[in-house]
Amino acid sequence: MERYPVMRADELPEGGHKIVEARGISFGIYRIKGEYYAWRNVCPHAGAPVCRGKVCGTRLPSLVYEYKYGRENEILRCPWHGWEFDLLTGEHLVDPETKLRQGKLELSDPKLENLEPGLLEADQNFIYILL
Repeated sequence: MERYPVMRADELPEGGHKIVEARGISFGIYRIKGEYYAWRNVCPHAGAPVCRGKVCGTRLPSLVYEYKYGRENEILRCPWHGWEFDLLTGEHLVDPETKLRQGKLELSDPKLENLEPGLLEADQNFIYILL
């Protein structure tokens, strides 16, 4: 498995996301509760660029005429047909058998790498996609 550097870890604020490319494959990188998640930018329903969709919350079980919302910044809504996916697991909210394809991530200290000088600041971690 090869490592492809895609971004500095500090480029992504808490709750933020960024679409990156590694070896011609598009991924969405998300930072949720201090953890990083990578998902292929392809909706399993119709092939849409799912990572261009809205990151939001969802309705929770509640009484009639009462609407409770939760899981803010943990749900990805596909821009084409509104399918919703859990960003922590990749599972579709209605059918857990339908999932986003996960990308493998690795964080690394650039001081340990033989990277091009000036590419990174010495005290920052870098995010790699493993393919």
